[in-house]
Amino acid sequence: MAISASAHAALGCVTACLEDFRADLAAISVPVLVIQGDQDRVLPYEATGSRLPALLTNARCVVIAGGPHAIIWTHADEVNQALLDFIGHPGRVGRRHSGPENPPQSGRVG
Repeated sequence: MAISASAHAALGCVTACLEDFRADLAAISVPVLVIQGDQDRVLPYEATGSRLPALLTNARCVVIAGGPHAIIWTHADEVNQALLDFIGHPGRVGRRHSGPENPPQSGRVG
């Protein structure tokens, strides 16, 4: 995807990565779904996704067991189920790990 970006956009991404937007997260007033794989080596969950729920007032976090950086391609069924669960119950907050032994299911948050 990055290879198809314009030079201007690519340069803008570098600047944006240096900006600290954490203070702005408190202004988000809609429910937020954070989905991330626990094997993401580009943006490790411990350094990124695990920190977001504490910075947002209404966040749900789903961690996909064995999921790498591109979980929408490698774990599409689990991502889609997490999205459907979120759309069906957007106000429910919490943290849940999913994987073959614990697949996302409607109504399960924890």
